[in-house]
Amino acid sequence: MSRPVAVLVGPPGAGKTTVGELLAERLGVAFRDADHDIEAAVGKPISEIFVDDGEEAFRALEVEAVAAALAGHDGILALGGGAVLSPVTRARLDGHRVVYLGVGLSDAVTRVGLARDRPVIALNPRATLRHLLDQRRPLYTEVAVVTVATDGRTPEEVTDEVVKHLEGL
Repeated sequence: MSRPVAVLVGPPGAGKTTVGELLAERLGVAFRDADHDIEAAVGKPISEIFVDDGEEAFRALEVEAVAAALAGHDGILALGGGAVLSPVTRARLDGHRVVYLGVGLSDAVTRVGLARDRPVIALNPRATLRHLLDQRRPLYTEVAVVTVATDGRTPEEVTDEVVKHLEGL
């Protein structure tokens, strides 16, 4: 059974995909994004899954995609921002090297922009992001073995810090 080198969690705009790709390249392993797995399996973007099938259906797909990736991927794995909402997923993350990429509201809003491709925050990005950050922060902290702040930092600087933490685990 394979295990990811690291699992990246955090809210939209934290840099999970960008840092994950850099981290995978730096460590010489593959990068995998659970959201991309869902889109490939269903054959449509997450925004369409939300519209066509609803958030509950998406979250069920997400639980299964994360389980498959945790069991079968030996590189860097990035989870969608809401994956930690599932108690099942949080339990499955126990024992993994989970890195929480933290981001404040200002940086998250700047990075996410108008969020047309992010269905959970598309209607009112700033207010929704504030709510998501407040709601999910305790869950990210619960599953993480390492927390790395990303505010005001380049993806390369964040990657450097993640690598240092992983070397210490």
